[in-house]
Amino acid sequence: MNTKNYLTPTKKYRFLISAVHSIYRLLNSTYEVNELVGRMGRLFCQFFNAYYCAIILLDPTKKYSTIKCTIDDNKKVLTDKRLKISGKVEEKIIKKSSSVRKGNLLGIPLISEDILGLIIIKRTQPSKPFDIFDQEMLMTMAEQAVVGIKNLQLYEEQQRIVLGSIKSLVTFLNTRVSSEYTHSPHFSKLVYALGCEVHLDEKQLQSLKYASLLHDAGKIDIPAAILTKTTKLTEEEYNVIKKHPVKGAQILRPLQVLRPAIPIIMYHHEKYDGSGYPSRLKGKKIPLGARIMSVADAFEAMVYGRPYRQRMDIASAIKEIKKKGGTQFDPKVVEAFLRVIKKFNKRIYLDQDTSKS
Repeated sequence: MNTKNYLTPTKKYRFLISAVHSIYRLLNSTYEVNELVGRMGRLFCQFFNAYYCAIILLDPTKKYSTIKCTIDDNKKVLTDKRLKISGKVEEKIIKKSSSVRKGNLLGIPLISEDILGLIIIKRTQPSKPFDIFDQEMLMTMAEQAVVGIKNLQLYEEQQRIVLGSIKSLVTFLNTRVSSEYTHSPHFSKLVYALGCEVHLDEKQLQSLKYASLLHDAGKIDIPAAILTKTTKLTEEEYNVIKKHPVKGAQILRPLQVLRPAIPIIMYHHEKYDGSGYPSRLKGKKIPLGARIMSVADAFEAMVYGRPYRQRMDIASAIKEIKKKGGTQFDPKVVEAFLRVIKKFNKRIYLDQDTSKS
């Protein structure tokens, strides 16, 4: 039963404040448009005693959806492929940019400067029909939702631009650094998977992703004769190599968007027992992102080889990572790596034993 139809004006006002507060909290705890739309669908079903909610975001032509999320009896289906708008209710809301309220169906437009999308909710027949209070409450919640959606869309577009710029920078750096020192196309995926496995939040994962692309930027200043040397490095040459994390941090620090990634880049060659470089940090004093990068970096160096080191087969490389847990590597990160690499063995690295022979 839809109890709010029997609420006094004061209680209805409190109910509305509660609804707006709920969507405000949702907006401030969600960082992706797809996730936001799905969570909003469930929230609207809960608040309006509805069994069905569809939230549709439109492309500029208003003839297609870019994101469509449907909650039907608590089952969520989210589609981010371009789909033609075909429903009569949807078409009416879009054409007139106005609400539709008919019995147990309520639909409203999501409007910013123009119509951005729409929301449709439905109740089962035994429930009371939607009334004007339901419509006003959904419209109020939708106004808050539009602000959140627009902000996240802008944020995601900015991230695409930033990532594109970083990839361009990586491409440039790779033309200046010996190919024997560049990583496989799968390195960032491995690092990201490790970050997910140890439960980093969205912003930490983003910084880890940027660092995985740029952690060797400092090698741009290392002479090619050292980078391509196939015999053991002299102490002087090794000292030159050891400067690259600091140099990379210096190169990238002026870029504001990369600042959270700088500690990962700076310390990804530190060792868990304190014997690494450049600062001989030990244990948890090493940033978690750097501890993750350290394991992934070492694994790739072993599997893909370096001018001064023969390639290892995957099994031997995994055994070596496991062996150095607690000395070179954080044992918790090693445990996460052992779980993650089982999937990557099948999907990515399985063929490396033959691809570089």
